[in-house]
Formats: sequence, structure tokens, C-alpha cells
Amino acid sequence: MIKIKYHPPGTPPATLHPHTEGSGKAPVLTLTQYDESTYSEKEFGNFADLMAEFDPLKVNWIHVAGLGDVSLLKEVAAQFQIHPLALEDVLNTTQRPKVEHYEGHYFIVTEMIYPDEKGRIAVEQLSFFLGETFLITLREETGRDVFEAVRSRLRSGRGYSRAKKADYLAYALLDATIDQFFPILESIGENIEDIEEELLSKPTKETLRQLYEAKRFLLQMRRASWPLREILNTLIRDDTGLIFQSTQIFLRDCYDHSIQIIDIIESFRDLTAGLMDVYLSSLGYRTNEIMRVLTVVSAIFIPLTFIAGIFGMNFNTDSPFNMPELDFRYGYLMCLGIMASVAVGMILFFKRKKWL
Repeated sequence: MIKIKYHPPGTPPATLHPHTEGSGKAPVLTLTQYDESTYSEKEFGNFADLMAEFDPLKVNWIHVAGLGDVSLLKEVAAQFQIHPLALEDVLNTTQRPKVEHYEGHYFIVTEMIYPDEKGRIAVEQLSFFLGETFLITLREETGRDVFEAVRSRLRSGRGYSRAKKADYLAYALLDATIDQFFPILESIGENIEDIEEELLSKPTKETLRQLYEAKRFLLQMRRASWPLREILNTLIRDDTGLIFQSTQIFLRDCYDHSIQIIDIIESFRDLTAGLMDVYLSSLGYRTNEIMRVLTVVSAIFIPLTFIAGIFGMNFNTDSPFNMPELDFRYGYLMCLGIMASVAVGMILFFKRKKWL
């Protein structure tokens, strides 16, 4: 069953409810600061201590892992003039991916996809607040994310990471979330190939269940990937000054990746729809094969039953219309021979007609 999260009808706008799956867990606050020559990465227990080290002359990446503490989110919103409706969308983890411009910052919602500890595919909402000197990212849970490669580049100073501003960091994180689609899609493609082989050889209910799981997850990935085009297109055409032209060039490459992902997802969805037809056709073919065998067996036994019925009437009188075979010494063997000849003849006839 697909669960839909929503506020009760009549709830006032910008009403904040904690993320239920993260309630009771303390969010993890991380501040990453850097410029061309320096880099630091620290974890904090509260937001006030974090803001004490905020440096407007550097790029400040504030990462909040966990949405169970509404008071913390209100502190963040008050400090950076974040609109209450944007904060409500952060807590609404079924929010459609989008981008909105507020005074002084961009608000971006997207989805992060990665394999969890059990090898299953996890989908998690990720929110960005991009300002001139800061980038705030908020995710649903603590633990694993897909940004380790970005952190590694920042620590080592490789590439353009430390030489550019917060807009380039936002691009790098968006690019990391988009690139994560490719290995997941590769895994789904391999799974679909296995399902296809099973459908052609021996379709089962388990195969059908796996096929439905693949279709459902592709639908979820489609929901996450299609709005990415709008997000990236808006950022590429930015006229607010928050996205530098040099970063827009990188965002165009990111846009190309999103289009490629959408094409792959649509191809896989068409393939799974075709496999559903293959499954139904395979079941119909197997049923027809079974019915053909049963029909042939029934057709062979019909004349044999007729012969056995005639000889089983046991007329043994002195009437001139009596069955002479009843007193024949080899009548039993003759009856079996006739029945065998009829069966063999019918089998040869069926083969000649290519019914067998």
C-alpha cells in the first residue's frame, strides 16, 4: 500500500510537525568551512556553538542529518531568514522535488538514492538552502549519504572545489545525488534481465512479485528524476547572482545526466511493461501445452474405451446374434492388439498433422 503523508484538512499554513521516523533521535550538525587555502570540518551538539564559528568570508556548509528536532530547524530558519513554508516543505518528506527562490537564497528539494546496509535501495529526501556564502543541507536520517566523494575532494583540495563558492558546492552535491542513479539503474537493469530469463523458461509467482517490485521502484525513480530537469534548468538560467556563470556550465553537464537518467528509466519501464505481457503469454502458452497433451491423451483413450466397452458387454447365449469373439481362444490378446494398433495409429496420425 502506498502511504501518503499530509496535514489534516484545515491545518494552518506553515504548521511544523517533526519527522516521525526521526523523532527521538538527536540530529547530527556538521559545519564544513573552506576557502582556497584552508579547510575545517566539525561536528556540533547545538546550533549556537555552530554559528559561533560561522565565517562569512569562507564557504560554510551546514549539514543537518535528522529532522526530529523542530526547535533546531526553527533556529536555523530564524538565523538565515528561511520562510516558514519552506521549512514546512523540509519536514514534508513526500514533497515533490522542486526549486524556489526566496530573498537571499534558493530553496531546493530533491531525493537521494543509495543502497542501505541490507543491500536494499533507500530513497531519502534532501533539502538545500543556497545563499551567497552558505549552503544548508537537511536530510531525513543520520548515517550514510552519497557525499563522501565531495568531502574527499574538499579535504584534498583537488579540482575546483575549494577555489569556488557555495554555488559550486551545491552543484557538486546535486551532481553526486544524480550520479548515484546510474549504479542503481544498472542493478535494476541486471535484475530485469534475470526476470526476463525466468519468464521465458519457467515463470512463477515469485518472478511476478520481483517484476512488480522493479516496476514500483522505477515509478519512484521516475518521480524523483523528472523534476530534476526543471530544477537544473532554473539554476542554469539564474539571474539572481547566486549562481555564477562558471558554475552554470557545470550545471548544464548535470542537466545532460538527468536527461540520460530519464531516458534509461523510461526504457526500463517499457521493458517491464513488455515483460508483464511476456509473463501472461508464457502462462497462456503453458496452459495450452498442458491442454494439448490432455486432449491428445483423451483422444487416444476414447476409441480404446469404446472397444473395451463393446467387449465388456459379455453376451454369452445361443442366440445367432451372439458375439463370436467371446468363445475365441485368443480373443483377449486380439482385443489388446486391436487397442494397441488403434493407439499407435492415432499417435502417428497426430504427428503427421503436427499436433504432437
